[in-house]
Amino acid sequence: MNDWLFSLVLIVSALLVGILVYFVAIFLINRLGKLSFLGGIKVKAEWLKGPLRLLIPVFFLNLIQIGLRLPSDILFAFSRFLNLTLIGLTGWLLIRVIHVARDLILSRHDITAKDNLQARQVYTQIRVIERILTVAVIIFVVSFMLMSFPRVRQMGVSLLASAGIIGIILGFAAQKTLGNIIAGIQIAIAQPIRLDDVVIVENEWGWIEEINLIYVIVRIWDLRRLVVPISYFIEHPFQNWTRTSANILGTVFFYADYTVPVKEVRRELTRILKESPYWDKKVDVLQVTNATEHTLELRALMSAADSPSAWDLRCEVREKLLEFLQKNYPNCLPRTRVELSKKSEQSNDSK
Repeated sequence: MNDWLFSLVLIVSALLVGILVYFVAIFLINRLGKLSFLGGIKVKAEWLKGPLRLLIPVFFLNLIQIGLRLPSDILFAFSRFLNLTLIGLTGWLLIRVIHVARDLILSRHDITAKDNLQARQVYTQIRVIERILTVAVIIFVVSFMLMSFPRVRQMGVSLLASAGIIGIILGFAAQKTLGNIIAGIQIAIAQPIRLDDVVIVENEWGWIEEINLIYVIVRIWDLRRLVVPISYFIEHPFQNWTRTSANILGTVFFYADYTVPVKEVRRELTRILKESPYWDKKVDVLQVTNATEHTLELRALMSAADSPSAWDLRCEVREKLLEFLQKNYPNCLPRTRVELSKKSEQSNDSK
């Protein structure tokens, strides 16, 4: 048989076998998704079809390249092309596997639930780990591609002798970037912040919306976005309202005259909380926290399932308690007393 015809038949046969193996692999993955302990992986099999559709045929082509009867220069170029393609497709498949594993783990945790502390822990760890693994795969793929070229490999060996000097220069140049990456790894492990945590950063109140390798996105209450270097959360103090639980206490301060009936106000607070959909039925306290020369300071303390509910509950309690005082005890609202002396009274009578 002619060498070119033999090589063409061999290549076509390898491609046909690769396509057949591809369909078998997709069938097995879909069957695997029907198992109860791996529910949800069937949908993610769609993610693997792209790289597998190319990787498996290229793998079989790589196996039969030794038997090809082609001129040496063409065979060398074809072999180099197959090696680079195989490395790139393998990296693509690894990245897709990371994404599938990420979504499979996250699908078991509902971050939209009221008590989502564990879900936020898992989401934060998985998101950071996913990005680190993706960057690592890309670096390894590019490295293996470059090392497949002998000239580049020799260049790398020659540069290895001066690695100490280059390392020092790169260390100074990328000090902040590397610091942020290390801070990201620390946050993934220690978790001072998690996705959807309620924080106060730079006097701004908001939620942790996104955690990247080098920066964090904080969604402010008025829908602005605060971009903060991730090292900020390691080097600076900040408030985390949902560090151990999504539950939060809310306070309402208001001021009244000394004649205010505190017991009646306390009963009214309890009634307001029982009728409110924002109260989680845990904390209901009214206390006199201060007494100045003019007014009493009353503090209403209440609890809610999360910070948005706590904010709505505070506004509702403040409005209804003031309405209660205005309607039932208007004389108990803050007022200024003036005492007239006898001389001023006599002078007023004479006039």
